[in-house]
Amino acid sequence: MSAKFVPRVLTVKQKQQCLSISLQLHDRATSDSSFLENVITGDETWVYGYDPETRVQSSQWKSPISPRAKKARQSRSNIKVIMVVFFDLDGNV
Repeated sequence: MSAKFVPRVLTVKQKQQCLSISLQLHDRATSDSSFLENVITGDETWVYGYDPETRVQSSQWKSPISPRAKKARQSRSNIKVIMVVFFDLDGNV
């Protein structure tokens, strides 16, 4: 999140502008029933790649007297991608 979008660090003028725009959007949404049908919004997130083994893949044959197997911890790989999704009133765009 960019610091300029955090409400506590906005100036009084910026806070008033946010309030004004919010009130305009509210008035438009209440007066025009199809207004929200035209709104497209989006979200983004970082996605890390994992290489998990299934329980069957990680199982090992052992005798009753052999020591217990140590299981490695699952860690994030170097694979990192950003996922961006845009959607409207009907779902994904």
